[in-house]
Parts: sequence; C-alpha cells; structure tokens
Amino acid sequence: MATEPKKPVHKKPVQKKPVQKKPVQKQPASKKPVKHTEPVHTAKKKPAPKNNAKKKRTKIVLFVLEIFILLIMVVVLYSVFKIEKVGKVNLPQEEFVINPEVEEKVETTMKGYRNVALFGVDSTSGALTKNTRSDTIMIASINQDTGECKLVSVYRDTYLNLSNDSYNKCNSAYAKGGPMQAINMLNMNLDMNIKDFITVGFAGLSNTVDALGGIMIDIDDVELKHINNYQKTMASDMKREYTPVESTGYQLLDGLQATAYCRIRYGGGDDFKRTERQREVLLAIFDKAKSASPATLTAAVNAIFDNDEIYTSLDVADILDILGDITKYEVVAQGGFPEESRRATGTIGSKGSCVVPVSLADNVQWLHEFLFEDEQYSPSDAVIEYSNRVEADTSGYVK
Repeated sequence: MATEPKKPVHKKPVQKKPVQKKPVQKQPASKKPVKHTEPVHTAKKKPAPKNNAKKKRTKIVLFVLEIFILLIMVVVLYSVFKIEKVGKVNLPQEEFVINPEVEEKVETTMKGYRNVALFGVDSTSGALTKNTRSDTIMIASINQDTGECKLVSVYRDTYLNLSNDSYNKCNSAYAKGGPMQAINMLNMNLDMNIKDFITVGFAGLSNTVDALGGIMIDIDDVELKHINNYQKTMASDMKREYTPVESTGYQLLDGLQATAYCRIRYGGGDDFKRTERQREVLLAIFDKAKSASPATLTAAVNAIFDNDEIYTSLDVADILDILGDITKYEVVAQGGFPEESRRATGTIGSKGSCVVPVSLADNVQWLHEFLFEDEQYSPSDAVIEYSNRVEADTSGYVK
C-alpha cells in the first residue's frame, strides 16, 4: 500500500499521539442516528518550512491546504462584497443526521469546535449541487477558543455507509444526494456534527491559478506521461485550448496544467499520491496569493465567483464568525481517513477498488483523538454497527 511521500519544501511534521484502542464489541446497535432539529452551537502551506521563518510558518490562514478556504479568506480580506455571487444554499436543519452519543460530546470534548465539510467535485461545467462525485472530501475542524485548526482528508474511495444503509465508495454520496447526503454520510460514519459545507469545481481551481499568473510545480518523468492526457480531456469538456507540458523539472504551470497535475493517480501511490499532489498545488496557490496585489486577488475571486464555481451553506456572517481574528489561526495537524496504519485496499466485488477502514470503529476512535484530543473516545452504537457491516462486506477482499 502506498503512502504519500513527504516533500521537504512543504511538510511540517505531524505529531501523532498513540491511540489507546478499546475493544469493539460486534453487536447490533441499540441506538439509531436521529434527525437533528436544533442548531448545534459549536463554538498547509502549512507555511512551507522556510529557512529562517519557523515562527512565521505557524501564522497561517485557516484551511490553507484547500482552495475553498483560500478563496473564502480572499473574500473576507479583499472583497467581501463579492460573497453575494456565491451559490449559497440553506440546508433543512431537520434533515441533518447526528448520532445520539455525539449530542452529548458537543457539550464536552467537542465543545468550542466548529467542523466544516469541504468538497471538490469532478465537474468542469459548474455542476456543483449533485449528480457529480466528490473528488476531494475533507473535514476542517476549528478550535474557536485557541485558533488551532486540523484538516482530515477522507479518501474518496473509502467503503462506508452512504447514509441510506447502502454501502459503497463514499464519494458517491455527493453524486446521489448532493451536500446533504454527503454531510450525513460523514456524520453517521465518523460520529461528527457537521452542518456547513463548501464545494468547488475543477474549473474554479483552473481559473484561480490563471488569475494568479500560474504556479511553480516540479514535474517528474512519471507525471509528464499523464499530465497532458488529463489536460486534453478537461480542455475538451471545458471547450478551451491547452498548452502541453513538454519537459520535466520545476516550472510555471497555468491553470489547466495545474488542475491536470492534481488529477494524476497513476504511476504509483494511487489516490494517496494524488492527494499529495492536490495539497502541493494548493500550497503553491497560497504562496502566490500571499505575495499578490489586492487587484490580483480580486481577479482570482472574480474568476471563481463570476463563473458559479462555488456552492456553500455559509454567508458573510458565518465566514466572519469562523475567521474572527484571522491572525490567531494556526493549522497544527493534517491527516487522512482511514488512518494509514488502520486501512487496507481491495476490489470489493462490483463496487470496484476501495479503501477499507480496518476497523471503522478503531478509525473513529483515532479521528476523535486526532481532532478533539479525546483519548477516551468510544464510538457510538451506530458506528459499531456500520463497522461490523464494513468488515462483513470486505473481509474476503482486502489485502
């Protein structure tokens, strides 16, 4: 199984605490997820390690590893008035599903945290609401008291309950039911209490890179073999021209080239390596944005908002509430779900190649210690039920 290689330019060691696992009893759940009717009130380039800027690198803006949050930051700092162009949606509060035990945690170990789902969809035409799979799924968890932020990527091929008692790759939840079903999928399987989301499409990423004047990326031999094939497909879908990448090495990529680079999943590493490429691109975007003029940043905002390439449950008040004193925020950790030592891969019959949590309950224990420092977390009855089902469905296939 491949893991994401670390690149010294952009990586910051992540301290992982050992998780004290508790035995998971395989028995039917006695509690079922319930629809939530009351609002829950909860409270990379990590800057790339630069030679003499260790202190500065911890003062980074919230969610810098994902384009969605970079754009939100730009909106707040430079052109809040543009937020009226965002495709905002009001999700029905009564349709959110939150496992009963999580309600208790909201007032204890999860108190003061705000959790937001981030989706990047494989759309080149502004189809952001549903009927398109979420190519990127992340949870951004903000401790609103300390300003500490943690990011977790949920691998798109993870075999989970899609929130309707059918089991498949988790990215199909967004395709079937849009952000509501995708959020409920995360809440039910991971014992979360998410109610807000941000979705961005590939065209938005490409337009943003172009508006910033391109980004610098190092292309290797394997990547060179595939990047132009992805460009050709996207250029056809988006009805635009493309410029082939003709050599390896550190070079300036335009928007379509950078987006194609994000999508490469061949040559070893599969989705885990692709996730690393996505973060590398977004880190480079943040680098460029930090040194850009307000006029350039406004152009970047226009590039995505004017083309309907963002869809979210947040409005200006929500964004300002999340950001607050922007200088206090610090991304302190990032990770992937399922966690590296607790995952396997396998072709699960007609479902195809999947990432399998081993076990789901153990991974949820890890997740809550990682996000909320809850070393004594016990997964909900619902998660134990889903964990048993995942194991039953996949035990004959995983490797």
